[in-house]
Amino acid sequence: MENSKGLCSEPVFRQVFESQFKLLRNFLIYKYRDAERAEDTAQNAFVVLWENCDAILPEQARSYLFTTAIRMSLNAIKHDKVRDDFKLISRADVEAESPEFLAEHDELSIRLEHAINRLPEKLRVVFLMNRFESLSYNEIATLLDISVKAVEKRMHNALIELRKIARV
Repeated sequence: MENSKGLCSEPVFRQVFESQFKLLRNFLIYKYRDAERAEDTAQNAFVVLWENCDAILPEQARSYLFTTAIRMSLNAIKHDKVRDDFKLISRADVEAESPEFLAEHDELSIRLEHAINRLPEKLRVVFLMNRFESLSYNEIATLLDISVKAVEKRMHNALIELRKIARV
């Protein structure tokens, strides 16, 4: 439905385009520091404006364009973040399955087992109960018939010893 005075008329739309496109594109370049994306977003904002030309008065076009372009830019940034996060997760999965990763994991497991075996008996028992059996300090204290403070002290000492052994 074209009318001679509305935004849907080609001369009026062309005039809005010629007066606003560079301003909008430059604003987007300044705001988001990506000239190519700014150009695309500005063009897409004009497409949306054209699709809604019968609902927008020519004097509202500038505000509508800037609002539309900012929303498009923010949505693109969100999309980029999701895509980048997915790439990081995917890359981590690939690295986790690589032969180098598996070899390093095996080596670290052997070193950890060796370090735990070198701990004094009392420290080793508390460490294993807490870290490998997931028992709380209270549960360990009850099972070993010692105070929670004693468990805390043994765990602290076990961690100190493991750090010393790991440096060697």
